Amino acid sequence: MKSKGLFGKKGLDIQLLEREIGPPDEDHVIVKVHACGVCGTDVNFVRDWADDPMPLGHEIAGEVVELGKNVPNLKPGDRVIVEDVSMCGLCTDCKSGHPEWCRNLYSLEGQPGMGEYLSVRYNCLDKFEGLDYVSASLTEPLAVSLTAVLNAEIPLGGSVAVLGPGPLGLMAARLAKLRGAGFVAITGQPADTPRESARLELAKAFGCDLIVEAGKQNVEDEIKRRLPDGVDRVIVTSPPESIYDALKIIHFGGIITFLGLHFGGKNTIKVDVNDLIFRKITLRPTFAEPAVNFPISNRLLRDGLVDARKLVTNTFGFGEAKQTMAAIIDGSQPIIKAVLLPHGSE
Repeated sequence: MKSKGLFGKKGLDIQLLEREIGPPDEDHVIVKVHACGVCGTDVNFVRDWADDPMPLGHEIAGEVVELGKNVPNLKPGDRVIVEDVSMCGLCTDCKSGHPEWCRNLYSLEGQPGMGEYLSVRYNCLDKFEGLDYVSASLTEPLAVSLTAVLNAEIPLGGSVAVLGPGPLGLMAARLAKLRGAGFVAITGQPADTPRESARLELAKAFGCDLIVEAGKQNVEDEIKRRLPDGVDRVIVTSPPESIYDALKIIHFGGIITFLGLHFGGKNTIKVDVNDLIFRKITLRPTFAEPAVNFPISNRLLRDGLVDARKLVTNTFGFGEAKQTMAAIIDGSQPIIKAVLLPHGSE
């Protein structure tokens, strides 16, 4: 079977390459990809990654088309989410209740989720019902946001600031409300571009109590005008340097959880360890691999508690990939979440 898929590197060097996918071995499944979302990691790759082109896409919803003889509980036609990294379920950490520490991982094996077909091990698949493929493709990023929110340990009625109004930040803000936060602020770039304007408008619709346009407004001043002692929790979805703002607005004894990456050399910051110790601040990285929280994330989407229709603003095909990525980067279009449809419209 031939399958076309997208690879990319720095300078918007996006390549559509064709691969051969053989028949599935006894534990693998051939999945037809119906929808794959654009993640911030994909954007980082095509903007900043200087080495060999990376396979693009890991927010995948598709359909089982063929399976190996040892694959349980699946059949052709099943609708599935593909986990990009799955725990083994057999190692000491998995069996001790800590699958998040598993290092015997199953992956996409170098295949782009932004492709026509994938061959993946059966335990990387989660069946779903009651959602269209485009909406279902938000399961993976929603699970990332949910993991960050759970790691933040938000106190009931507590205060939260989310730094970064991209899809992960917007979903984290919505989940923080669902989790019981009494006050949620979100910060982002000024609403001077169609992209930023659309993001901040959705932040209002998702129930954010305060929106701060960093650059036009001072993040610390705006937060402390409402909460003089700072917020209980900060969730950083923007690049690492945003942690500086997080440290300025966190309450004594608070938790900062962070997941924003940078592949262009801005991944290092300076932190005053004395300040962390004396103020009893916890810095907690969130890296949502291996995949966790997929079933509950899918259910939140299915039940409309997180509205996928408000998040997905654009769908596109292979031929529009470069212009879509460029628009996400430069903010020239009101794109909140873009989703590739490798086989055309759904």
